[in-house]
Amino acid sequence: MKSSNIGGQAVMEGIMMRHGDVYSVAVRKPDKEIEVKIEDYKSIIKSRKILKLPIIRGVFNFIDSLVVGTKCLMYSATFFEEEEELEKRKALTGEEREKQEAKKEKEDKVLMTATVIFSVVLSVGLFMVLPYLLASLLHKVGVSEHMVTVAEAIVRIVLFLGYMLLISRMQDIQRVFMYHGAEHKCINCVEHGKPLTVENVMASSRFHKRCGTSFLFFVIIISVIFFLGFFAVVPIKTMWLRITVRILLVPVIAGVSYEFIKLAGNSDHPAVAFLSKPGMALQKLTTKEPTPDMAEVAIQAVEAVFDWRAYLKENFPDVQTGGED
Repeated sequence: MKSSNIGGQAVMEGIMMRHGDVYSVAVRKPDKEIEVKIEDYKSIIKSRKILKLPIIRGVFNFIDSLVVGTKCLMYSATFFEEEEELEKRKALTGEEREKQEAKKEKEDKVLMTATVIFSVVLSVGLFMVLPYLLASLLHKVGVSEHMVTVAEAIVRIVLFLGYMLLISRMQDIQRVFMYHGAEHKCINCVEHGKPLTVENVMASSRFHKRCGTSFLFFVIIISVIFFLGFFAVVPIKTMWLRITVRILLVPVIAGVSYEFIKLAGNSDHPAVAFLSKPGMALQKLTTKEPTPDMAEVAIQAVEAVFDWRAYLKENFPDVQTGGED
C-alpha cells in the first residue's frame, strides 16, 4: 500500500481534507445539500527547507494543523447558526451586510487565535504538568524522585485514556466521531486500490495509522520515555524547574511523534504495524461507523483536492475506476 498523503479531520456535520498545498471543507447543510469550500493551505513557516527538517517540521505541522482545524470547525459551525441570527443578516442592506461580515471576520480571527492558544495551554497543563503535580504528592510518603517520575507516567496515561473515554461518550460528539470514521474510510478505500464510491467507502476500515488520535497517543508514550530518560540523566530536584523542563520538551516530543506517525503511514513493516496497534485500538473511541450520507460528504471533500483516479491508475493499474482519466 502506497500512502496517498491525504489527511483530514471531522468538523461539524462535515469533513476537512488536505492534500499538498490545498484543503477542502465539505459540510452537509441543514437543507441536506453539501457545501464544499476549497482554500490554499498556508503554513506559518514559509521556508520549504525548514519544513523538510525532521522533528522540527513536526512541530510546525502540528501548529498548522491546529490552526487550520480550528478554522474549519468555526466555518462548519456557521451553517448551524440560530435561525434568528440568520434572519437578522438577511434583513441587512448590502453595505450593512459587508460591514457586519468584516466585523465578524475580525471577531472570528481573534476567537480562533484565542481558541488555539487555550487548546495548547490546556493540553500542556492537563497532560504534562498536572500528572507531575499529582505524582509529586508521593514525596510526602518518602517516595524517590525516580519513582515519582514512574508514577507520573502512569497518571498521564490514565488521564489521557480517561479523557478520551469521557468525550467519546458525549452525545454531541458522536456525530463528529462518525464523520471521523467516514474520513478514515475514504482514505483507506483509495489507499487499498478501490474506486471512491459510497459502497466501497462503507466497506473500508475506519481505522488509519496516520490518525491524529494515534499521534496524541504517541505524544503521551514518547513523553513518558523522554521524561524517564531525561531525569534519570539530569536529576533536577526543584519542582518548578522540573515543570519548566517538561514544558520545554513538549515541542521535541511532538516532533518525534510526528516522525513516527509519518513513518507508520508510509510503511508496511511488521514492526511499525505492531507499534501502531495501540493507537489504532484507541481509534475505537474516537471513530464511529458513519452513515452512507456521511460517506458522500467525505467523498466530495476528497475529490475537491485529490485526483484519486490518477492515484489508482499509477498505483493500481488493474483497477477500473469507472470514470475518465
